[in-house]
Amino acid sequence: MHYPEPISKLIDSFMKLPGIGPKTAARLAFFVLSMKEDTVLAFAKALVDAKRNLSFCEICGHITDIDPCHICQDKQRDNTVICVVQNPKDVIALEKMRDYNGLYHVLHGAISPMDGIGPEDINVPTLLKRLQDEQVKELILATNPTIEGEATAMYISRLVKPSGIRTTRIAHGLPVGGDLEYADEVTLSKALEGRREL
Repeated sequence: MHYPEPISKLIDSFMKLPGIGPKTAARLAFFVLSMKEDTVLAFAKALVDAKRNLSFCEICGHITDIDPCHICQDKQRDNTVICVVQNPKDVIALEKMRDYNGLYHVLHGAISPMDGIGPEDINVPTLLKRLQDEQVKELILATNPTIEGEATAMYISRLVKPSGIRTTRIAHGLPVGGDLEYADEVTLSKALEGRREL
């Protein structure tokens, strides 16, 4: 289908977003056309402001509008524990729990030799520098339970072990409300491995 150029550009722009195919992009583009102009301008301003006014915390790598971020500046947090995650969305997910009161370190990816991503391509060197400078007693490795996430956790664990810092890995297993019969073998294996006494 041939669209006028402004609509085609808008559809192409939406298609650059993850999970947005041609049909969804076209639906969004036509929805934008039906919006009031001030709403569209506010939307465009929010996009530009987010891009221009957000950066990564120089200490932990989390996304922020101030540097260092609110978490790193919070004197009430336990600075002896650092939770290592793959991306800023993981920090937000953990913060929603309100159970964790330590600090974070965002790697911005995971080691993936197949994709040409090594430890120097993610935020590992700054983590090691942090561990030398700060009074950290425990490092919680909360990378994703994927091959890349596991490889990253193992790599960091091997680097940190000689320092004497306690290194732990978040548990993996069955979700609350899940049925055993629907779980894959790896998930069941991890659930058994991470069992605890009642």
